[in-house]
Amino acid sequence: MANRLAQTTSPYLLQHADNPVDWWPWSPEAFEEARKRDVPVLLSVGYASCHWCHVMAHESFEDDDTAAYLNAHFVPVKVDREERPDVDAVYMEAVQAATGHGGWPMTVFLTPEAEPFYFGTYFPPEPRHGSPSFQQVLEGVTTAWTDRREEVAEVAGRIVADLAGRSLVHGGDGVPGESEVAQALLGLTREYDEQHGGFGGAPKFPPAMVVEFLLRHYARTGAEGALQMAADTCAAMARGGIYDQLGGGFARYSVDREWIVPHFEKMLYDNALLCRVYAHLWRATGSDEARRIALETADFMVRELRTAEGGFASALDADSEDAEGRHVEGAFYVWTPEQLREVLGEDDAAFAAAYFGVTEEGTFEEGASVLRLPGDTGPVDAARVAGVRARLLAARDERPHPGRDDKVVAAWNGLAIAALAETGAYFDRPDLVERATEAADLLVRVHLGEVARLTRTSKDGRAGDNAGVLEDYGDVAEGFLALAAVTGEGAWLEFAGFLLDIVLEQFTGEGGQLYDTAHDAEQLIRRPQDPTDSATPSGWTAAAGALLSYAAYTGSEAHRTAAEGALGVVKALGPRVPRFVGWGLAVAEALLDGPREVAVAGPVGGELHRTALLGRAPGAVIAAGEGPGAGAEFPLLVDRPLVGGEPTAYVCRHFVCDAPTTDAGELAGKLGG
Repeated sequence: MANRLAQTTSPYLLQHADNPVDWWPWSPEAFEEARKRDVPVLLSVGYASCHWCHVMAHESFEDDDTAAYLNAHFVPVKVDREERPDVDAVYMEAVQAATGHGGWPMTVFLTPEAEPFYFGTYFPPEPRHGSPSFQQVLEGVTTAWTDRREEVAEVAGRIVADLAGRSLVHGGDGVPGESEVAQALLGLTREYDEQHGGFGGAPKFPPAMVVEFLLRHYARTGAEGALQMAADTCAAMARGGIYDQLGGGFARYSVDREWIVPHFEKMLYDNALLCRVYAHLWRATGSDEARRIALETADFMVRELRTAEGGFASALDADSEDAEGRHVEGAFYVWTPEQLREVLGEDDAAFAAAYFGVTEEGTFEEGASVLRLPGDTGPVDAARVAGVRARLLAARDERPHPGRDDKVVAAWNGLAIAALAETGAYFDRPDLVERATEAADLLVRVHLGEVARLTRTSKDGRAGDNAGVLEDYGDVAEGFLALAAVTGEGAWLEFAGFLLDIVLEQFTGEGGQLYDTAHDAEQLIRRPQDPTDSATPSGWTAAAGALLSYAAYTGSEAHRTAAEGALGVVKALGPRVPRFVGWGLAVAEALLDGPREVAVAGPVGGELHRTALLGRAPGAVIAAGEGPGAGAEFPLLVDRPLVGGEPTAYVCRHFVCDAPTTDAGELAGKLGG
């Protein structure tokens, strides 16, 4: 019999709709039920493509005895962290403060007032490795609740007070300048892995936002060291197992520091951010490899993640069925030498094994290898490689595919729109610009809909129940602004302005600080507020970047002031934790450069417009159009006449304009950084 989750739209919650656990979605009614029954709430947070979430569900939530105990002594509440990042952030902060680490599944015990008092992540069905079993935890919490209620209340009160005391002010006076950026670069150099690219040790995550900062810093200052770190990191990832060498696209992270074995789930946000970064790397260096990776990753997103409504699904699972019908991680992606021989025959299999680093002992589990490009094969026959890849891809396509989380998340679609619009423009792929436009249309039609506020998720063309958070407003505005630059359609600038006005009204506090939830959002035990990047740009710095661009497009003083106020936190954090404020540092580079405002009075897609798009100046905004109506679409095009009847480009920054030019070469020189 299905529980209450059967009525939800989240693929993650629906995975638990047939559990014997009597799950509630996060709602006032669930906490009311806990008050009425005088029992604690078990909050379980995860997401659809999370491997250990599946494991705990199978071991504990599908077990009748465990479920019976849970139902008798708790009100169990299930949350999809991707639908409710605010709930996830508040309790994850508490978990990390209490235990020193966090992750998913997240297991938190709450009072009926939603105050946390006991924490964990994955709990096994039997005691192991010093960890109690889930049943022991449940019994221990029940005993504490029944016999030591005062102690529980004291612990809960202390935790909530501690969280409240962490409230962040804007983090510094004024905006980040040359000195903070230089310190941040020095900090990154110290943490850089000279041998394998990337930053820090294992597990190693793709540092898309940091690479964006490095590319912008190089463009503005010519610092070769910054470019080298960016290019070498991108090359190492492109040749590693974290990149799908057959189908394109990136996995979530590498379990080792050499990028060999990934955690196999593929997320929309990683691929959107990395697609854009590789396109920007190509723009900086002309690297053929960067061009290939950008295009293959864009094609992967369109082929594997695009939904029937034109949006982009959230993720592909890490797990799928292997040849024996077992559900295991990576089964879809890995190869043994024997499997290569079956598909390719002896000669081509030997060639493929050497080219893709497939060994007899394997690089993964049970003698299987993750395909990568170890690069020690010497010169290779490109046609032969292409043939082998095509045959392996066709054979892999016959395998059971990983599951897909079909919900459309506004923020991540905003990132995808920016990536596809720019990649399509750079490489003359109008189909990719079309896909970006269709996703943007879906966000306006379904996620904005009638309510004129952004909804975080939709599924099958139906808007979810959860309000957009700051990252949704920031990333969607970023996507719309990129689309406006590429298509010359001023409506996207207008929609971005609409979203950013809501940021000013609903998400901005004193002194420029930003909050992750709106002033009128549901009140949690603390109002979440995090200026550091996770796997995506923080809402705080994503909004700052979009506000800065919008101000450059329109001359709006209010948006410029808000962007500068928000960047105070980057001044404070950039020198101290540069790896975790990469997007903020990238926005700081745009601020230091102006950003430049480029008005092209001439045809969209013409030589001058294309030259402007390929300019490397950090955060430059571009408006293109011709005819008397162009100024109505883009304020930058007002009073920008053709010179001598020729298409003409105007470049301004800091309230100063260069002489107009009709020469593409001269324009390229003005935007080289």
